[in-house]
Amino acid sequence: QAGVAVGMSMGHSEPRPEGQGRHYGALASDQRSTATAPAPWSLPRRRAYVAAAVLCYINLLNYMNWFIIAGVLLDVQKFFQIRDSNVGLLQTVFIGCLLLSAPVFGYLGDRHSRKATLTFGILLWSGAGLSSSFISRRHSWLFFLSRGIVGTGTASYSTIAPTILGDLFVRDQWTRVLAVFYIFIPVGSGLGYVLGSVVTELTGNWLWALRVMPCLEAVALVLFILLVPDPPRGAAEKQGEATTKRPRSTWCEDVRYLARNWSFVWSTFGVTATAFVTGALGFWIPKFLFEARVVHGQQLPCLREPCNSQDSLIFGSLTIMTGIIGVVLGAEASRRYKKVNPRAEPLICASSLLATALCLYLALVLAPTTLLGFYVFLALGELLLSCNWAVVADILLSVVVPRCRGTAEALQITVGHVLGDACSPYLTGLISSALRARRPNSYLQRFLSLQQSFLCCVFVVALGGGCFLLTALYLERDQTQAQESRTGTLDSKDVESQAVLSGGKNHPE
Repeated sequence: QAGVAVGMSMGHSEPRPEGQGRHYGALASDQRSTATAPAPWSLPRRRAYVAAAVLCYINLLNYMNWFIIAGVLLDVQKFFQIRDSNVGLLQTVFIGCLLLSAPVFGYLGDRHSRKATLTFGILLWSGAGLSSSFISRRHSWLFFLSRGIVGTGTASYSTIAPTILGDLFVRDQWTRVLAVFYIFIPVGSGLGYVLGSVVTELTGNWLWALRVMPCLEAVALVLFILLVPDPPRGAAEKQGEATTKRPRSTWCEDVRYLARNWSFVWSTFGVTATAFVTGALGFWIPKFLFEARVVHGQQLPCLREPCNSQDSLIFGSLTIMTGIIGVVLGAEASRRYKKVNPRAEPLICASSLLATALCLYLALVLAPTTLLGFYVFLALGELLLSCNWAVVADILLSVVVPRCRGTAEALQITVGHVLGDACSPYLTGLISSALRARRPNSYLQRFLSLQQSFLCCVFVVALGGGCFLLTALYLERDQTQAQESRTGTLDSKDVESQAVLSGGKNHPE
């Protein structure tokens, strides 16, 4: 079997027994057959890997944009004079615009040129990021607005890029390819902290961190236009769908199909819990570390910018190391374990989140007494959290039919962010400010207030583990139905469920 799926050959479709020619709802276009198949779409193996490398590089820059502000958060607060209760809105605005845009990009990605859509998204987020570095102190609202536009641009990439990768490689290679792709979530997040910290240290001005990113993104855009193809949707599947023109189901039918796909639903709630914790920790931990070192007598308070950026550098480096190890560990454990247990993927996600809850709780409890213990358990928690990134993407690709994957990615991103990291930074800052209002104004009380506001993350991540346990109950059924819908072999029970899914509407052959 070739490593890259796009070079496979497709012949004439076989006659089918009567009764298999009816199609229902979002799966209608995935069950049609044709008398003849056009010439197969093909791509050399080397070009597919080059395209994957470019997509990984852009994913790196994508997540650097997410967390570069968190790396210079103290400087941003001093520059614009923003309180804790309001500074969390920076991430909320960013994620809010991302989640509002994600369904639009998912719809466009399922029906129009994915390459053109991504090109527009990259131009949008890089332009907005560069513009935000020239905003004056008096116009903080413009800075919030620019972060929202950056979020809108990044929505295109988070939604569409994984579906292109899924169409370049066969099912057996998805886990490894997606593992490499999703390594760049923690690596990019960590480098966002590091870049903000290092550039601020070198230039004495945090705004230069925002001016470096567009240079890297310009290189990425050129590489993307020249080296990344736009494969037919479903090109990696062993069927003729990738090369045949078929009627599209409507967006509403796609959504109804996904709403009845319980593996997708429960894994989406699990991803939401992961996003909640990642958003809160990623935004506030550098400041928490700074205040912890002040409390332990290792650092003087920051009275004017630029503030000491050592904590962002430490946390960024920690995120990179634990992210690489965690993603590789999770992907490899999934690949090996699902040979003996078909429910391995959600079980791995569940166990890693439950263990993360324990590690995070121990880290918070130890923070006032020992920084070393805090770092150890924080690192373990980040490593376990990173185990999920490639595995959850693999779950989605395996239980959703190819022509709905863009919409599925968009809905998962939207739900994950609106209930996850869109609100968690703001909620954490709000709880911290509420606790501080009832306490003396001291660094110790500011530190303890932020520490205790993190306890909500422990509860949420444990709930996420439970959601993945529920995913395991439905995984095999949904994988089977997705596979049968692609090959046109739905049995009567599956056909009946799809008829209910689409409101009873059928389409004659």
